[in-house]
Order: sequence, then structure tokens, then C-alpha cells
Amino acid sequence: MKPLTVIGFLGSTLDASKYGPSRWSQWRPSVALAMHEDLRVDRFLLLHGEKHERLARFVAEDVTSVSPETRVERRHLNFENPWDFEEVYGKLLDFALSEPLDPEAEEYLIHITTGTHVAQICLFLLTEARYLPGKLLQTGPARRSVDGRAPGVWTSIDLDLSRYDSIATRFAATTSENTFFLKSGIETRNAAFNRMIDEIEHVASRSRAPILLMGPTGAGKSQLARRIHDLKRLKHQISGPFVEVNCATLKGDGAMSALFGHRKGAFTGAIADRAGLLLSAHGGMLFLDEIGELGADEQAMILRAIEEKTFTPVGMDSMVSSDFQLIAGTNRDLGEAVATGSFREDLYARLNLWTFSLPGLADRREDIEPNLDYELDRFAEREGERIAFNKEARDLYLCFATSPAARWSGNFRDLAASVTRMATLSPRGRIDRDCVTLEIGRLERLWSLGQPGLKDDGLSALLGAERLAEIDLFDRIQLAEVVRVCRESRSLSEAGRTLFAASKRRKTSTNDADRLRKYLARFELDWGGLNP
Repeated sequence: MKPLTVIGFLGSTLDASKYGPSRWSQWRPSVALAMHEDLRVDRFLLLHGEKHERLARFVAEDVTSVSPETRVERRHLNFENPWDFEEVYGKLLDFALSEPLDPEAEEYLIHITTGTHVAQICLFLLTEARYLPGKLLQTGPARRSVDGRAPGVWTSIDLDLSRYDSIATRFAATTSENTFFLKSGIETRNAAFNRMIDEIEHVASRSRAPILLMGPTGAGKSQLARRIHDLKRLKHQISGPFVEVNCATLKGDGAMSALFGHRKGAFTGAIADRAGLLLSAHGGMLFLDEIGELGADEQAMILRAIEEKTFTPVGMDSMVSSDFQLIAGTNRDLGEAVATGSFREDLYARLNLWTFSLPGLADRREDIEPNLDYELDRFAEREGERIAFNKEARDLYLCFATSPAARWSGNFRDLAASVTRMATLSPRGRIDRDCVTLEIGRLERLWSLGQPGLKDDGLSALLGAERLAEIDLFDRIQLAEVVRVCRESRSLSEAGRTLFAASKRRKTSTNDADRLRKYLARFELDWGGLNP
């Protein structure tokens, strides 16, 4: 049987009494709960304000006198206004998050007889939300008692969330906090993404079924998986570690050993036993990124591990058990992989219960600005130096970043790298316009590799990033070729003859130089600027 811990407030009225023998003639809830023969309390977390320090010590001594096996641990919780719901709930939530509660090692009863009505309501809400992972405990005096030492009566309440729909509405604020947590504290603006995170929060809080995260590389699948794990730990739904592996790195014979472990001597080079990633994730969460890269044998064993919680390590005859929640990530279309025979249909069906597709950064351009601030905060935490944009530089960067010219092919990895470069190259703590202009050039070169028509077109240096962001890709490709011909020609007339050769043969062009001059003027360019 697990040790039992009671969490409750000191009753400043009900627990108060004279300090002589007559104190035993009245029922005191904090003392009485340790007197029940059918309720063995191993630990009592007694919550009280500093102004009740003397009473708390006195009650703790009386609890020990009637139940020597009960260890009383006093915790200070000071409220400026004990009837202020926001203050009481906030401080109790902080207590629940900071107290090392382990429902796998202990059982918990949350005593709601003492404390103000506001405190009792907050204890109820935190217990229902699983921030306090236990049952409610209600105590009261016996109806007829001739002996003041009588412990009275007690009852525990195991909350059934499905029965309290009206109370569940009180958790709107908490749900909002949870989704904010899943988004790493970023105030995202994309409506479709926010709806998806809301749904993920509901699933993560109520289900242990596998979750499949789809989306391009760099879209944030790994970070979201880790946040789901951290949220479930905060709610005491799991206690084990977060174990992550990129399945694309698991090749050959080593894949089975890495995932499922092996026995010493199972194969050449197996000089010691290896637990394997599935066993390491016991009680926690396993994130298999790029699961579509797994081989057929590994897929079969993963399916069994999900369904039966058992698997066989390499070189062993007996099964081992591991209970974990699986999150899988992929940038492939697993439905198409099933159709081509490269991915098991039964495994895909098992993973496809909860599937969420994370959009790339280019599809969430309204979220670039809040993510830009997030990356600046991350740089400050990592490097210990706060870097900021001046207004002109910030406007220029956001104008480019949110324009169609910004491809963001690497998604959030590109954005993180971009911010790191600019912050590193701004030793005085301010990112200026020149720094942004250089960075835009770097990003354009990065994204233009292998893309016909854009590779090293040089237009950013000519027009500036802000002007270039306003030009459609169709016009940009044409302009880049015109600029190339101009730079390779000895005169404006020669460039015009090259560019309008077909018109000249049909005799539909009379003045090639003037025609070219007018075309360049559309983009505020002239011959001299192209050939200084």
C-alpha cells in the first residue's frame, strides 16, 4: 500500500482552542483526521499563513501526540485577501506546481473542510484539473459524541469529471494557459493553427492514445511533442522521461538494438546489455520523429509495443514490458507510403487516431512577428545578452519576411538561424538597417540554391529588400534576366538589340534603347546604375 499524504489548510477557527486539557473536549478537524483507525495518515502537508505560526505548531504537536506515525510538514501560504479568488487560486496553483507530488509513489487526499470557502473551491478545482493528483477528503464531527476525543466522520470523493459539466466551464482560463504553454508562450495569430493547438490540448489532457504530427521539416513537431510531454507531467498524468529519436538515423542492424535493446553477446560488438529507447521511455513519452523511415521489421515490433506494451529485445527469448505514450512525427504522406507498400497499413491505422498537420512558416506569415520576438528572447537566455531591432530595421525585416519573396523553406529553423546571425553581428545590442539588408541577401542566396531564375540574381543589392518584396516572382525572373543582359552589353543600344531581336526582325521595334530605358525606369533603374 502506498503512503498516504493529506493536504489541507489549518482551520484558524475550527482548529483554534484553549491550550489546556479542555482543548480535547471539542472537535478539531486537522487533529481529528489523524485519529481515525481506518485512515492512516503518513504525512500531513499543513498550509497556513505566517500570522498563524503559533497555532500551526500547536496543532502539529497535537497531531503527533495522537498519531506518532504522522509526519506534519508545514507550508506557508500568505494571502493578502483570503477571499480574493484570483489570488488564492494563483498561489495554490504555484504551490501545486512547485511541490514534488508523485502519485505513483504516494496517495493524496485533499482536505476541504478547513480554510475559507474560496480556498475550498480552489482546492476542488485544482484537484479536478489534476494539478493536485488525489481525492477530496471531507471530515465532520460525530452527530452524538460524549467523548471529545472522538475523531468524527470522514469521507473521500473521487471526482468523475464527466459528471460536472457546469463546473468544467470554470476551467476556461486554465485551458487557455495550457494552449499558451503548448505554443511555448508565443502569442500566435494564425486562426487555423490556434484551433489545432486547442484540439491538441484537449487530446493531450484526456487521452493516452498515440498522436501523429505531420508537417515539413522545421515546422516544430519535435518542440510541440516535448511541450505535450511537459504539460502532461505538470498535470501528473505521466511521470517518466521524454525520449526522442529521429528514425532516419536508425539504419541496418543497429535500428532494432537502439529501439528495443539487446542482450550482451547478441551480435558482434554487443559487449554489454542495452536497455533500448522503448524501455527508457517507460512511464513517459516516446517521440519517434520521421517514423516513415523505419524498416518493416521495426514497424511490426513498434505496433506490438503500442498494442500490448511488450516487445522482445535482440538476443532475448523473454518479453519485456514498457508502458509509454507514443508521439510520431513525419514529413512524409504516410497514406501514400501505405499505398506503395513502404509503410504498414495496420500501424498507420493505429497512429491515425489523432493526426495533426503542422503548417510551415510560409503558411503562417502572420505568426512571423511573435516568433521573431520569441527567437530574440531565446538568444538572450542562451547568450546572456539582450538584442533588439531599431524600428526602421524591424519594419524592413518584417516587410521582407512576410512577403511572397521569403520562401522559408527551412521553416522555423531558418528564422532561428536568421535571428542568431543578426544578433551575433550586432555587438552594440541593436540590429540596424544595414545588418537586416545583409541578412536578407543571405536568406535569398540560401533559398535560391538550385532554383532556376533566382540564383544570385543580384536584385536585392540594386533595389533594396523592401522594394524587391513588392515585386511578383513573375516580374522578378524577367527583370533579373534583363539586368544580366545589360551588364554583359557594352551599351544601352546593344542590350536593346539583344533583348528585342525578335521584334527587330519583324520590324515592330523602332527604338530598342528607348524601349529598354522605359522598362528599367519602371523599377527605378537606369543604365548607369547597372554599369557604374
